[in-house]
Amino acid sequence: MAPIPGAGLAKGLAVTLRTMTRKTVTEQYPDVQPELPPRTRGVIGLFEENCTVCMLCARECPDWCIYIDSHKETVPAAVEGGRERSRNVLDRFAIDFALCMYCGICIEVCPFDALFWSPEFEYAETDIHELTHERDRLREWMWTVPAPPALDPAAEEPKELAAARKAADKLAAAAQAAAAQAPASEAPASAPDEPAPREEGPA
Repeated sequence: MAPIPGAGLAKGLAVTLRTMTRKTVTEQYPDVQPELPPRTRGVIGLFEENCTVCMLCARECPDWCIYIDSHKETVPAAVEGGRERSRNVLDRFAIDFALCMYCGICIEVCPFDALFWSPEFEYAETDIHELTHERDRLREWMWTVPAPPALDPAAEEPKELAAARKAADKLAAAAQAAAAQAPASEAPASAPDEPAPREEGPA
């Protein structure tokens, strides 16, 4: 049977008409920002105050895309007669996002919680060399890091908090016992006995 001329065009127009009557699902980006999941791996933010320049993130990075420079600084003794100490001071912390594969190993191995995932994703550049972002830009992204999820009310209390609470309760009980014993040991002085009245005999 020979095909009917124009059948393909009619089918295409039918599909177009059916699609025109459906509700659109297109997200009008960038006018409307997308709703991203809370654990979106957008970019890595740096909380500089927590960084101790331990270099764990740079050593564990499989792409070697983290660049860290630092110098040592002498800290004077906290008390008289103590010895001076040295600490690392962060000079540069940069991440090359042209090499980063967003594995999250650097965030997991950081022992001081200095790196966090941010859902920010609008950091494209026209030059690939400008995808190496320094610590000032990484610090700005910390403002976009979402708050951690709320704790489960039915979960057990952490051991550290339980131990601290137990020690605080013990100190409070000892202080109350000492305060209760203090008034008992300091008994009030008794008033001096008044002399008995003399009995006068018959005149």
